[in-house]
Amino acid sequence: MSVQPRIDPFRNFNFRLEIDNLTVAAFSEVGGLTSDGDTVDYRTGVDIPLTARKLPGLRRNGPVTLKRGVIKDSSLWDWYRNIATGSADRRNGSVILMDEARNDVLRWNFENAWPNKIEGPALKAMGNEVAVESVELIVEDITLEVA
Repeated sequence: MSVQPRIDPFRNFNFRLEIDNLTVAAFSEVGGLTSDGDTVDYRTGVDIPLTARKLPGLRRNGPVTLKRGVIKDSSLWDWYRNIATGSADRRNGSVILMDEARNDVLRWNFENAWPNKIEGPALKAMGNEVAVESVELIVEDITLEVA
């Protein structure tokens, strides 16, 4: 009996995050898994067409934004403080998308990440929402791996 290929797309709520040396990595939102680049115009003096060639230029990745409910854990703030005080604390990580049976299906791997911005929760005395903190990671490379 052959296995039929999946037709339905995966849902966006089954995911987990792994980061080197980070004990708590349960996040409610991950964004910024992007990669783009510049184009370079180039033309030689002997080119017949009067248009420039388009060549690939430098690539850019991220930043990756992570959001989670505030818990009694300072690991993100400690990591940010390491960078802010000049420590070379770059880490690798992965965002893993899972199917309904919680099997890994896709993995976005990022390299040499470090927190550039960290934001505490917006607090409101009359509010009823979960307190959420966020961190923005600068990454040097993002690759996709199919599980």
